[in-house]
Amino acid sequence: MKAVSRNHHTYVFSPRMKPGLSIEAPETVVFEAADAMGGQIQTEQDQMFSVDFSKINPATGPVSIMGAQPGDTLVVQVQGIELPQQGVIVTGPGMGVLGDEMKTHATKILPIKNGFVQFDNLVLPVAPMIGVIGVATETEAFPTGTAHRHGGNMDTKEIGEGATVYLPVFQRGAMLAMGDVHAVMGDGEVCVSACEVPSRITVEIDVIKGKAMKWPVVETKDGMYILVSLPTIEQAFLEVTREAAAFLSERQQLSLEEATMLASLAVDIRISQLVDPNKTAKAFIPKVLFDARIF
Repeated sequence: MKAVSRNHHTYVFSPRMKPGLSIEAPETVVFEAADAMGGQIQTEQDQMFSVDFSKINPATGPVSIMGAQPGDTLVVQVQGIELPQQGVIVTGPGMGVLGDEMKTHATKILPIKNGFVQFDNLVLPVAPMIGVIGVATETEAFPTGTAHRHGGNMDTKEIGEGATVYLPVFQRGAMLAMGDVHAVMGDGEVCVSACEVPSRITVEIDVIKGKAMKWPVVETKDGMYILVSLPTIEQAFLEVTREAAAFLSERQQLSLEEATMLASLAVDIRISQLVDPNKTAKAFIPKVLFDARIF
């Protein structure tokens, strides 16, 4: 097992990332991750208007995987996500789906105890997940707060313990980085944040040679999620539906018309997040439709 410190982090996914650690796959790696605010919000008196936005969304890494080449797929199995005793959530004017309607900034410290997140008098079961996970990009550089084909800030709550993330490789070594852990988050992340926490993330990393999908994929015990992130949610919905139909067409040897009908019967088109520069949609395909093998 190897580890990469939060001191080795990036704010940009680009074609020219320099590794903080190099490994041979398969390998288990622990990523020490700061929270999405870079530790700048510690009390309910701390407000987002006072933070240094150049320190938002640090992603620990990158980790270079020897032998990973463009056209391969990076396989990241999430084994554990450690939670602290409290998290933080923020919102305010211009932030999130209802940002134009908000008049003041708000910060809440959320205690985490015995498997629950406390919000005032309410308790919510923890569901730890990784908000930012990605690799070096093909040509364009993206801030860690933006998602695209490389992954990035997909804010997909299914990227939790037991899930496997498949990322297309665009550069030698892949250059994996991750962070922005949430103790719990609802689909959409509508206020612009969730229960933001620092964490230690344990993953097993491997490589599938010579095979890659166009967009990131998450596998759970029940099926797979194709994740598409584009400037509008309508664009993301269209592309993720197209990708789901193409996947079913290839696997089941169906025409486009038949694959689209099957998708209409059994595929769920959902929202991951609505608040980042690119919006993320997901298509859930149950395992009964693809014989439990993605590649």
